[in-house]
Amino acid sequence: MTIPPELEAQILRYHHVEKWPVGTIAKQLGVHHATVSRVLIQAGLPRILRHPKRSKADPFLPFIRQTLETFPTLTASRLYAMVRERGYTGQPDHFRHIVACHRPRPTAEAYLRLRTLPGEQAQVDWGHFGHVMVGRARRPLMAFVMVLSYSRQIFLRFFLDARLENFLRGHLAAFDAWQGVARVKRYIQSPEAANDARGFDVADILGVESTILIPSASSPLK
Repeated sequence: MTIPPELEAQILRYHHVEKWPVGTIAKQLGVHHATVSRVLIQAGLPRILRHPKRSKADPFLPFIRQTLETFPTLTASRLYAMVRERGYTGQPDHFRHIVACHRPRPTAEAYLRLRTLPGEQAQVDWGHFGHVMVGRARRPLMAFVMVLSYSRQIFLRFFLDARLENFLRGHLAAFDAWQGVARVKRYIQSPEAANDARGFDVADILGVESTILIPSASSPLK
């Protein structure tokens, strides 16, 4: 931000003649201290370092860092009680800010974002939703799930088992609902989800390309 030449002259006069520090000049002229520092630097003066104020927590910082390294999820309120017992007299609000600044950050994990074209790929899986009583029989409640990789649109249909017949019915119902077929199907979980004990390959039956993925906690369908 550009300031008037008259104001620059006042800043330089108060600094050289009156020997006022940056904070006093800023307060008396109603400008930010950074503006005063910039004018003095542009005039050829060395950069003035502002020394941070000492905090009541400074003597306890080594203990705070060591505790957070050992227990990174320890709450600020619990840590506050611990330093209070050791003589800290500061307020809890300021202490929470100190803890947030020194709490170890979790290591960032790298993810590969897969992008597909519309209609290129769908992901298929079974979900288990407990059991239901059908008459006197206790039956598993299974959800057939298909997700379009491009739009993330979900098709879901419930069945009373995960047999191949219902697996195929789920596919056909999804194709009918979307009025189309994705070119590639990716089957999450185990190979048994895509091939039953008789050896029939779902992809061959439906005439589509398929891949089987290794189970993972980060699966899009989990």
